[in-house]
Amino acid sequence: MIDLYTWTTPNGRKASIMLEEVGLPYKAIPVDIRAGAQFDAGFLKISPNNKIPAIVDRDNGISLMESGAILFYLAEKTGRLMPAASPAKWNVMEWLMMQMGSVGPMLGQTHHFNHFNPDKSEYARQRYLKETARIYGVLDKRLGEAQYLAGDYSIADIATWPWISRYAWHGIDWANHPNLKRWYTAIAARPAVARGYDVPRFVNPIPLPDE
Repeated sequence: MIDLYTWTTPNGRKASIMLEEVGLPYKAIPVDIRAGAQFDAGFLKISPNNKIPAIVDRDNGISLMESGAILFYLAEKTGRLMPAASPAKWNVMEWLMMQMGSVGPMLGQTHHFNHFNPDKSEYARQRYLKETARIYGVLDKRLGEAQYLAGDYSIADIATWPWISRYAWHGIDWANHPNLKRWYTAIAARPAVARGYDVPRFVNPIPLPDE
């Protein structure tokens, strides 16, 4: 049994989607970041950086914070969605690191300056919209070469997809990104993704570009 401490954010959904994909039993424990629950002393012991998601594996007592580490751990534990041998393993790793270093941080800033506080700094808004457009271009180009980011469906896709699911906040024209659109809608149709998206609670149906 895995205890999953999470909330309805892209980073939180990475972990719940992964758990659904690999079929491990888990208990979702909501951490309401709107109410500051991530700063509670009990959660701090599990996640010293005060961020969701975090997990505790009751099988062995291992506790982990940081979504990328959690995805890698669950892949190793189950032998799924992460190749064991090179070069396929490192293809997954590079696209996972792309998400951790670029997709998440940059799109997160776009959410802040374009969606939540659009009038606070026009410079910041344009800076991050431009970078978001660049990242979409990188992903679309890659997905014109491969069905999934690392070739086969993997933790790299699971890490990236929840961030793209907030495309309505990104100022992007899907007509310019047909390969990314194909990838996004294919993953959205996966039953495990649909289940994981609604953890720890239902907020809205998965957004689809043609709706």
